[in-house]
Amino acid sequence: MHIVVCVKQVPDTKIIKINPKTNTLDRRSAPAILNPYDAHAVQEAVTLKKKFGGTVSVLSMGPPQATAVIKKSIEIGADRGYLISDRAFAGADTLATSYALSKALKKIQKENPISLIFCGKHAIDGDTGQVGPGIARRLDIPPVTNVVEVTEMDEQKKVILLKRKLTNGYELIQANMPCLLTVEKEMNEIEYSPLPNMIRAAKYEPVIWSVNDLENVDRKQLGLKGSPTIVGKMFTPPKLEGGKKIEGTIDEQVQKLMEILMEKKEVFVFSNQNV
Repeated sequence: MHIVVCVKQVPDTKIIKINPKTNTLDRRSAPAILNPYDAHAVQEAVTLKKKFGGTVSVLSMGPPQATAVIKKSIEIGADRGYLISDRAFAGADTLATSYALSKALKKIQKENPISLIFCGKHAIDGDTGQVGPGIARRLDIPPVTNVVEVTEMDEQKKVILLKRKLTNGYELIQANMPCLLTVEKEMNEIEYSPLPNMIRAAKYEPVIWSVNDLENVDRKQLGLKGSPTIVGKMFTPPKLEGGKKIEGTIDEQVQKLMEILMEKKEVFVFSNQNV
């Protein structure tokens, strides 16, 4: 079994600031980290490898310094890593990113057939959740989003049973392999990395491919040229201010509150008669 996990280097959004002049993320204000959802995807892939055997590869797109997230994935337990890095990829939106990653996955597929592809639910810097399904569409494999558990897997029949999170509950889905899964953080806990993994990660050098190393690439679908998304405006939402304080007895407060709600037309009166 060969599992590939797509990972991304992102700024730590707990620290990052917004540039007040340009209304864009000031990426220099925060350290770059492995996208947290992707870390859980790597952990799940490693867990399945321990249970069923096989290998785990990670794939990322970004500048040369993105090798750091591949090393972090090796530390978690991945076996090998690939980075596609080229100025032609710069400025890519989710459409162009999924196109570039799908081309890299096809190249990896030729080296070692892929059984599963994992992605995080979304990247914390973009929060779209579009890249994973976009990759699946380009590879013509089924996507299953918001996965919280791999319930069963049969490599011989090439089927996998998954528990998927919904807004109001969960559902079980059976999918044919190969397929692409996007995972929630609740899927697992990130384990402490053993010392041998840490030593290997420190020494590990991933395979780096430029756009010229990929096959049958339409450069018009890469980077800014292949990105139809336009960000009209980015701004910091205003801070919430305290509401109006209602004084008086409980009955007086209720009466005043009802008057306010009626003014805003946010109160609906329903009859208790049987229909």
